[in-house]
Amino acid sequence: MMSNPAPLEGITVVSLEQAVAAPFATRQLADLGARVIKVERDTGDFARGYDETVRGMSSYFVWLNRSKESIVLDLKSSDGIAVLTELVSRADVFVQNLGPGVVDRLGFGATGLLARHPTLIHTSISGYGSGGDYQDRKAYDLLIQCEAGLVEVTGTPENPSKAGISIADIAAGMYAFSGVLGALIQRGRTGRGDVLEISMLEALGEWMAQPYYYAEYGGTQPPRTGAEHATIAPYGPFPAADAAVFFAVQNDREWKRFCDLVIGRPDLALDPRFAGNPARVAHREQLRTIIEECFTGLPSAEVRARLDAADIANARLRGMHDFATHPQLEARNRWTEIDSPVGRLRALLPPVTSLEMAPVMGAVPFIGQHTEAILREIGFDVS
Repeated sequence: MMSNPAPLEGITVVSLEQAVAAPFATRQLADLGARVIKVERDTGDFARGYDETVRGMSSYFVWLNRSKESIVLDLKSSDGIAVLTELVSRADVFVQNLGPGVVDRLGFGATGLLARHPTLIHTSISGYGSGGDYQDRKAYDLLIQCEAGLVEVTGTPENPSKAGISIADIAAGMYAFSGVLGALIQRGRTGRGDVLEISMLEALGEWMAQPYYYAEYGGTQPPRTGAEHATIAPYGPFPAADAAVFFAVQNDREWKRFCDLVIGRPDLALDPRFAGNPARVAHREQLRTIIEECFTGLPSAEVRARLDAADIANARLRGMHDFATHPQLEARNRWTEIDSPVGRLRALLPPVTSLEMAPVMGAVPFIGQHTEAILREIGFDVS
């Protein structure tokens, strides 16, 4: 890997951020070398208090806030507003995910800031976007999962379920991240800044496009099928003698190999009940019974070996401790360490590898760690 400057070196981001969506976006900008100045209240980003599992720190905060500088400002005071005004005047990107209307009341709305700083990229993340009856509604991850239809297609037939991670926040953070990158490229061509708005509902809605099309043009929405795939079969967990095996048959070529090499039933490849994926889905329960009868007496390791021999994709069900020792991550040297107020912590490298650039893996800041240094830098009295 070459020791080139990080791609966003020289870019300054000022962020009024809390919880997950905006911090995830700005952490990724920091990974690429941007200077991210995180503005916190005196009690800090409330995600600092979500849990205390990382040696007393919040797992959420550790995940989302490495490589940032923390400054504490009282934005109810004229002094705090003056400092933020100066910081924004020096910034390339301004990010915020405060409650609806808060930044406008503080005087940092998009129209006013862009008029004063025409090269600024003003980025807002909200639950539902501006306009419409939902504009001022509070939006948390579970609620957006509900409103976007994710909960309705997740879980078992009896019990709808949320995703086990903050997927609506993550979706919004990803689109804010990619949107800022696009706006920086555009600014390099035009010399003009931009106003970006990311709605959590619309971000997760984009990820819901396939079930939307299935329902809109197929007449019914995909059923909840637990860990099985709603529209492909066989695809999901199947019990072997000692543990479930997860595998996926994606096409008729794989289906034939599965019948021949995995369950020893070449006749099934010609059975009209299972001729093509739509037929296999329609006869899912009959198919499941046949597969389970074959797997019942076999150890899961044997089943996975057969699947490997047939070139059928399969996986183990891993918990977090198993994931943390995944042999593929070890083989690819994907773990590193970062500094934090509670010492060195293990961290997974960002998923994009590059010949030309290395990610910045800086420390997680304590509350207000950089307040005095930043104030001095921009000419404010710290006495």
